[in-house]
Amino acid sequence: MSLLRGVSRFSSAPGRWSRTVRNRPTSLVTRCSCVLSVTPCSLGGRRPAGSAGPGLCQDAGVPGRTAALPLHLTSATLLRVSAEGVATALVLTVQARTGNAATAGYLQTAMTLPYILSGPVIGLALDRVGRPRRIAVALAAGYAVATALLLATAGRSPLVLALLVAAVIGCTEPIVVALTSLLPRFVPAERLSRAYGLEASSYNLAGIAGPGLAAGFASAAGGQYAGVVIIAVAVLGLLTLPLLPFPGPTSEPGSAGGSGTAGHGGWFSVITGGLVVLAETRVLRALTVATTLAWMGFGGVAVTAVLLAEHIGAEPSAGGRLLVALAVGSLIGSLASSRWLTPKHGEPVMIAGLLAFGTSLAAVAAAPSLTWATVAFVAAGVSEGPVFAATLMLRQRESPPERLGQVNTTAGSLKIGASAVGAALTAASAAAIGPVGLILAIAAFQFAGAAAGLLLLVLPRRKPVDVVKRGS
Repeated sequence: MSLLRGVSRFSSAPGRWSRTVRNRPTSLVTRCSCVLSVTPCSLGGRRPAGSAGPGLCQDAGVPGRTAALPLHLTSATLLRVSAEGVATALVLTVQARTGNAATAGYLQTAMTLPYILSGPVIGLALDRVGRPRRIAVALAAGYAVATALLLATAGRSPLVLALLVAAVIGCTEPIVVALTSLLPRFVPAERLSRAYGLEASSYNLAGIAGPGLAAGFASAAGGQYAGVVIIAVAVLGLLTLPLLPFPGPTSEPGSAGGSGTAGHGGWFSVITGGLVVLAETRVLRALTVATTLAWMGFGGVAVTAVLLAEHIGAEPSAGGRLLVALAVGSLIGSLASSRWLTPKHGEPVMIAGLLAFGTSLAAVAAAPSLTWATVAFVAAGVSEGPVFAATLMLRQRESPPERLGQVNTTAGSLKIGASAVGAALTAASAAAIGPVGLILAIAAFQFAGAAAGLLLLVLPRRKPVDVVKRGS
């Protein structure tokens, strides 16, 4: 409800309709019919200096701004709740059916690995396809069906079959991240900062609700039914997805926004195009290195929280409460940043947020009780929330419009891979350094990310590279 209350402030004069389209890869300027005259309008409703007329394009064929963002947040959040909860539901389901939860680890790996390749492909497809609604709905439907099939068969069918189904989830799940790249198409530019803050809150809310719903339903109905609520939420997200406005990018002959661009670099460009943008753009390069290092440490938080709870003298299950505290803090930080964060503050917020995040986690090492540890985890989450909002904002600000979706999903794939490495490092070093050493190591990764990001930001600018030519 807090998300919807925040969204309600996006409303403008009744009866106004907006549609934002992209016309050229090198310029955001487009033309569309406006209320009083035909006025040059740009992505997100901005106008070139000196142009007259209303600042927003008007098109009765697209839902109004007041409805578009709440619809987006509703559908995207439901899908993300399912995506965040499926791992928990899978572990509980396999444990209940086989008595061996370790098997779920193989299935989770099978869900993660395809993401590395499918993420960039899906991101580019949403950037370029003429009718993004069809591909978004098809991918969401594929995700929902595959999730239902996996949760219905895991622990009952041969492992090979379950692994194949899990791989299908990995091929379709990136849609829940790729939806973020559609925001500039229907949110006015002057409101994008707050929209990204609310979008970050969507992810944080999903991180709380997904595992919580799975665990709660398992407690009430039994572990083997933990996936029922996760499937139901995915179906609800799928049903609301077609209601979203999906204005596709318009292209002129020879423009990079058309389908012809993908052909210049072939599949190599499709897979690596987002990575090239991340590497060749100074701000994106700094952002990617900083957040990837941070997430390498963050990958060990779940295991470390459980070990810390035992170290403090609480039950191991208290580690789950520490993770919830972290997610609640992130939600608070994201909602707060939606009010004050602006694009020009993205870089300092990213660096300062990582430093504060690391400091809060380091303080957990000295926590004398579970209460103090919980407070420190909340503080860490409050610090991390604005970092995520700034990350989304900087990607949108610095990415070529025709590569935004691909940049989002490629960067997400890098963070997921780094998180997996961090989880493995945590498992390998837990016995040697203990929970206190683990939490300090996680904090050190945040400091390393902030330092690397700051260093890359102050390095001299490099000449931009043509992504298509580089990928060909």
